[in-house]
Amino acid sequence: MSRKVALIHATQVAIDPIHHAMRTLWPDCQAVNLLDDSLSADRAVQKGALSDSLTDRIVAIADYAAGLGSDGVLYTCSAFGSAIDKAASRLSIPVLKPNEAMFEQALDSGDRIAMLYTFEPARAGMEQEFREMVPSNRPHVSFSSHYVPGAMDALRSADPGTHNRLVATQAARLEDVDVIMLAHFSTTRAAEAVRQQTRIPVLTSPDCAINKLKDLIGN
Repeated sequence: MSRKVALIHATQVAIDPIHHAMRTLWPDCQAVNLLDDSLSADRAVQKGALSDSLTDRIVAIADYAAGLGSDGVLYTCSAFGSAIDKAASRLSIPVLKPNEAMFEQALDSGDRIAMLYTFEPARAGMEQEFREMVPSNRPHVSFSSHYVPGAMDALRSADPGTHNRLVATQAARLEDVDVIMLAHFSTTRAAEAVRQQTRIPVLTSPDCAINKLKDLIGN
């Protein structure tokens, strides 16, 4: 039976990576795309915790997605974690944050974990989400996040080559870690360049998320 997954985007640059993952890992699943690119713009100018108005918008999109008959919902922007939790609590279908599956796989990969991120407003929420997922019996897990300045600006200026080079250069500086996570769906396009610069395993959020949705929903 064919499945339908709603993909909720807050930025255009996240769409191609998740479509590639869907075609590669779950080609017979129908993807429904819901884009509100004002969400990322509004989040970029908002400091600290999410406002009630932004949270309400994230929840409303999930409700709409469920009304389309979706079997699951996947958000592709990593700056709205607490709002996505609220959306998930309202629905009976799986609702995934962009990075939760990648965080789980990273924790299965070792105790020394690094993350490369390119969108500054997402950092605090992602770090908190990761810390909350670390089991209480693993206090020795170390987690470091590393900003890649200029990478997102390059991507939004239609210069993916510069974006990939900047991310890969930052990755090459990492030592003594067991796994590297590329924080955002948009960062996934740099994965090949990163792997050419390091022998450390590299995880991307789209691949991890699609595999988890397949497990939750079934083919």
